[in-house]
Amino acid sequence: MSWMWGLGFFYSMHVVWTQGWSGFWVFALANAVGLAAFGCAFGHGRRDPETLFARLAPRFLPLFLLCQIGAVAITLFSVGAYVWPLILPDAQPGTGWALSALLVALACAVGHANTLRNLRFLHIAYLALALCAIATVFATMPASPGAAVVVDAPATLSIWSLLLPTLVGFALGPWGDLQQWQRAIEIRRSGSSTAIAYLGGAAIFLALLVANAWLSRMAGAHLLTGTDGALGAQGSVAARLATDGFTPAAAAFAAWVAIAAVSTIDSFYNATRWHLTQRLAGSLHPALAFVPPAAAASPFWVLALAVAAAGSMDALGLSQTAYMMPYATLLVGATLCLVAGCIAERPAAFDAVTVYLWGAAAALVFFVGYRESVPLLVPLSTAVALAGAALPLRRLFAERSRTALAPAASRSGADAGALRGALSQGGAAAAPHPSLVPDTVRPPVALSIANGQSMPAHGFDGQWFVMRITPTYDDTNSVGNVYFANYVRWVGKARELFFNACMPTFDLETTRYYVLTKSFQHDFRREVEEFEPVTVRIRIAGHNRKFVTLGHEIHSETHGLLGRGEQDLMFVDRESFKPLDIPVDIVRGFLPFWPSSRPGADIGETRKAG
Repeated sequence: MSWMWGLGFFYSMHVVWTQGWSGFWVFALANAVGLAAFGCAFGHGRRDPETLFARLAPRFLPLFLLCQIGAVAITLFSVGAYVWPLILPDAQPGTGWALSALLVALACAVGHANTLRNLRFLHIAYLALALCAIATVFATMPASPGAAVVVDAPATLSIWSLLLPTLVGFALGPWGDLQQWQRAIEIRRSGSSTAIAYLGGAAIFLALLVANAWLSRMAGAHLLTGTDGALGAQGSVAARLATDGFTPAAAAFAAWVAIAAVSTIDSFYNATRWHLTQRLAGSLHPALAFVPPAAAASPFWVLALAVAAAGSMDALGLSQTAYMMPYATLLVGATLCLVAGCIAERPAAFDAVTVYLWGAAAALVFFVGYRESVPLLVPLSTAVALAGAALPLRRLFAERSRTALAPAASRSGADAGALRGALSQGGAAAAPHPSLVPDTVRPPVALSIANGQSMPAHGFDGQWFVMRITPTYDDTNSVGNVYFANYVRWVGKARELFFNACMPTFDLETTRYYVLTKSFQHDFRREVEEFEPVTVRIRIAGHNRKFVTLGHEIHSETHGLLGRGEQDLMFVDRESFKPLDIPVDIVRGFLPFWPSSRPGADIGETRKAG
C-alpha cells in the first residue's frame, strides 16, 4: 500500500488521458516491474539486503532522505491540488490544508505507535477498506455526460518524449525508497522470500493503478492547466463526483485517497525513524552533544522539509509532471550507483557532489525543454543524468573485474607489500592506509633521523594520538621497575601534547574556560623496565554535552599491553568555575579526530586482543 503514493495514485488518472492506454501501460508496467525487480534482486540467497544496506546506506543517506521528502511532498501537493478543491468546492479557505494536516497527524501517530510488523497487518486492513471504497465508487459513479473527449496533449507530454524518463525513473524508484529497504530486510529476517513477496506486491499495485485509470476513464476528462501551461487530468474522478455534491461515491473516493495518503506517510515515519535511529546510534558526531539523540533521529524534521516543499509546489502552481521529474533526472545518478553497489556487493567509489551536479544539470535540461516545448530535451535530460553515473560505474565494475581475476594469494601479498612499504618510510605522511591496519594494532608513527634509527616522537595515527618514550633509570624504583606513578605522568604528557596539537593557539592567560580532570582510571596489566620502548596512545572515546572521555593505552614493544584506562574532562568558567557545555573552539579543534563509532569501540576491541 505504501507504494501507492501521490505520484502513482494521481498520475495513473492523468496519463490514461494524455497518452492513452498505451502510455498508461508503459507507466504502470515500469512501476510494477521496478518494484518486483527490487524484491527479486534479494531473492538470491547470498545477497542479503540487511548486510548490503548496512554497507551502502551511509554513503546514500541524502538520496534516501530526498526520496522520502519527495514522496510525502508530492502526496500532500496532489491531495491538496486534485482532491479537496474539487470534491469540496464550497469549503472555506484553509479547509483543504487542515484536512491534509489531519491525515498527516493520524499517519504519524500510527507510524510512531507501531512496529513494521504491526503496520503490515494494518496495511492489509487498509487494502480491504480500499477495495471496498473502489468498488463503491465504481458502482455509484454517475455516468459521464457526452462522448469521450480527445485530449490534445503537447509534444513534451507525449508517450515518446516521456518514454525514457518513465522507464528509468520508475524502474529505479524503489531502490531509493527507505520504506522498501526496511520491508525487504524484515521479510528476509522472517525467513520469507523477498522475491515472492514483491512479485505479489507488484501485482496488487498494478491492479490498483489499473483501477484508478479505469475510474478516470469512467469519469471523463477534467483538465487543469498549471502555471507552466501543461494540461493535467489528475482531478478527473474528484471533479466528476463533485458535480452531484458530497455523495456516497464522493465519500468513498475521499476514503480511498485518505487510505493511500495515510499508508504512505505512516510508512515514511516508521522507516525514517528506523534508519535515522540506526545511523545515529553508533555516531559520536560532535553536533549530537548539543541535540538530544531522540530529536536528531525524529522524522519530524524530514516531515517539516516535505511540508515546506509541498507548500512551495502549491505556490508555484506547476503541474504534477514537473514535480515528478527529479526522479528521472536529479536522483538518477546516485540511485544507479546504489543499484550497482548492490549488484557488485560493494560500495561504488563515486563523488556524490559530481553525481548530484550532473543530476542538477539534467533537471535544468528537462526544465528548459518542458517550459519551451522542446520535446527532444525531455529524454535528453535523463540521458544526461545517466551519463553522470557512467564514470563511477565504470570504476566499480573495473575494480570488481580486477579483484575477481587476481588470485587471493596475490592480493594478500600486495596488501602486505603495501603495508611494509608504508611502514618503512616513516613519518606521518607514510602511514599505512587505515583499511590495511586495524586501529587496534596500527603501529605508531616514528621520526626518522639520519642514522636510520628511531627516536621518541609523537603524532597522530588515525584517531589516536601516539607518543613514544624510552624509560631510563630516572623512571625506576628501588627494585628496577618503572615506578607506577610514571604511567599516569606519561598519560598526562600525551594528553597535553594531544591538546596542543589540536589547539596550538590556546592561551591559558586569555582563555574563557579551564579544562579540568573530573576522574582518572587506569588498569595496570604488567610492568616495564628501563630502556624498554613504550608507546602511549590516547584518543577521544566518548562525550556528552558537558564531559569528554579520553581513552588511553600503554604498550611495550617487548611485552605488549601494559595497561589501559580513561579519564573524564569537564569545562568550567574561568571566573565563576561553573560547569560549561563543551566549548565551540574545543569542538572545532578536535573535530578531525572525533570518533566516528560508538564510544570505546576501539578500546573494547583492543581489550579483546590484549
